[in-house]
Amino acid sequence: MFNVWTRSSLIRAGMTSRDITAAVRSGAIIRARQDRYRRADAPGSLVEAVRVGGRLGCVSLLAVLGVFVFDSSILHVHMTRGASRMRSASAPRQRLDARNQRRATRLHWHALRDTPSAGCVSVIDALIHAVRCQSPRHAIATLDSAIHHGLIGIERLPEVFAALPRRFQVLRGFLDARAQSGPETLVRLIALSLGFRVDLQVEFDGVGFVDLVLDGWLVVECDSREFHSSWEQQLKDYRRDKALAQRGYCVLRLTAADILYQPEAVLASLRGLLRGRSGMLTG
Repeated sequence: MFNVWTRSSLIRAGMTSRDITAAVRSGAIIRARQDRYRRADAPGSLVEAVRVGGRLGCVSLLAVLGVFVFDSSILHVHMTRGASRMRSASAPRQRLDARNQRRATRLHWHALRDTPSAGCVSVIDALIHAVRCQSPRHAIATLDSAIHHGLIGIERLPEVFAALPRRFQVLRGFLDARAQSGPETLVRLIALSLGFRVDLQVEFDGVGFVDLVLDGWLVVECDSREFHSSWEQQLKDYRRDKALAQRGYCVLRLTAADILYQPEAVLASLRGLLRGRSGMLTG
């Protein structure tokens, strides 16, 4: 996944001591710490994890791979039991990067299910740890995202849950392989909590796919700044909404920021629409 080599592994691959020295001096490879070398374009979080004396794991590894996680600001590092080159597990922070900025670090000591590489744990182990480190709803969104990105197949999900305590088994029933983003999963869970019937990635002729359709009448679109910030894209969105309205659908657009950081407002919006719909039908 992300290569980190020891000096002996580089020599076994055919490099000499002189080759290694030259590669470091030229910047082709970089020594992350004593007897640990990595590619010059390796992710910064990988370098930090190796400097701590462990492997990149949990939400930190998943974030590098493009999987949704709620918060990747803390560096998550898996440590081998009995490792000698590490910071104290009780120390809340450690200086890690080249600019001597402090970054919070969380150490993991759980036994690994898969054989790790020198620099990071496997995706399966990262997911197992991420479920334990996040709230249930964010853990579900992370698992949905990993499936969507093809990093884990549905057939391997039993391996993840087999390594988790029994209390996490309930999460499995909420996973949906159709989900295409973390915010979409979070809205789906909110809608389910309100009793909505939820359909994902529904296609409409002349409109295309929409993120969610609730109870067959409410379309919910989860917009991110990355894909909806330009005026051209906003015009396209308005025209899609108009076409859906002409077919009798109500459209609610939510920003990813609101979904992630103001879930109570999203809940209130959906509840208000549901209440208004019920009043219209009974009035």
